[in-house]
Amino acid sequence: MAGCMARAPPGSEARLSLATFLLGASVLALPLLTRAGLQGRTGLALYVAGLNALLLLLYRPPRYQIAIRACFLGFVFGCGMLLSFSQSSWNHFGWYMCSLSLFHYSEYLVTAVNNPKSLSLDSFLLNHSLEYTVAALSSWIEFTLENIFWPELKQVTWLSVTGLLMVIFGECLRKAAMFTAGSNFNHVVQNEKSDTHTLVRSGVYAWFRHPSYVGWFYWSIGTQVMLCNPVCGAAYALTVWRFFRDRTEEEELSLIHFFGEEYLEYKRRVPTGLPFIKGVKVEL
Repeated sequence: MAGCMARAPPGSEARLSLATFLLGASVLALPLLTRAGLQGRTGLALYVAGLNALLLLLYRPPRYQIAIRACFLGFVFGCGMLLSFSQSSWNHFGWYMCSLSLFHYSEYLVTAVNNPKSLSLDSFLLNHSLEYTVAALSSWIEFTLENIFWPELKQVTWLSVTGLLMVIFGECLRKAAMFTAGSNFNHVVQNEKSDTHTLVRSGVYAWFRHPSYVGWFYWSIGTQVMLCNPVCGAAYALTVWRFFRDRTEEEELSLIHFFGEEYLEYKRRVPTGLPFIKGVKVEL
């Protein structure tokens, strides 16, 4: 897998990513520079250039590839925090920036801690798919256009707060699923059973068969509710529902092959957790 760090000392990727994420988030100190006399854009440009120069000085590939991604996500998180507390119609977009960057960074961090054997640069999920990228860009465009022409649409605070709560719930549920599954969790559906692969039925897996998918489902829809994006909100709901319907069926075929009757009994007792999705149909 691209960018695999299997030869690095245990835990080093987690520590590296955390340090550089926090370094990027130090953009929160930028207002202090502007008060010291630097113009906002000039200060930001100097800050970004300085960060990249520091990372190039401190790290060599492949550690630089980890550092630059984690630092970028920390930078987006810090900018989102600044925007969140600004007195502008973009403050809810700041919430979104924080949610998006934290989601992608935590995917890498939890994998680094929980299942380092499967860790790679792909664990950031920044290159998830073309469809994912198009969906994100579409939501940014919708928010920008509606904020220009119908700014009052973006100031429905109770709706944005509802979306934020959905995002927090989804994020916490997904990470709880990753921690509970441990080395059994992988970002890629497995077609071959490893020697250490076990059927996890405890914790959040006692509530839902696919808690990580449930979390991501509500997280993704919550981002659009938070942005008060009516078009992308409806489109996201339909698209992610169809994606997880197909994904659960694909995964359950493998799980039935791996565990047989043990999984079928679990499947009968525990729902998927996704609305109107029952998983793969098994003919008796």
